[in-house]
Amino acid sequence: MNTANKLGYSIREACQASSLGKTTIYNHIAAGRLRVTRVGGRTIVPAENLHALIKGEATPC
Repeated sequence: MNTANKLGYSIREACQASSLGKTTIYNHIAAGRLRVTRVGGRTIVPAENLHALIKGEATPC
């Protein structure tokens, strides 16, 4: 999977890209540490938000 130019990830892709489990991803979303957006019924994790979580930075607005 080429993740270098992706704008956003599905939950499954976010898990693969970050090596975090689905429960962990959902826990970060629920705690407000990982911001997501809904597009047509799909949950999308913006790439910059996932990168910020992995780096331990605050989630971009």
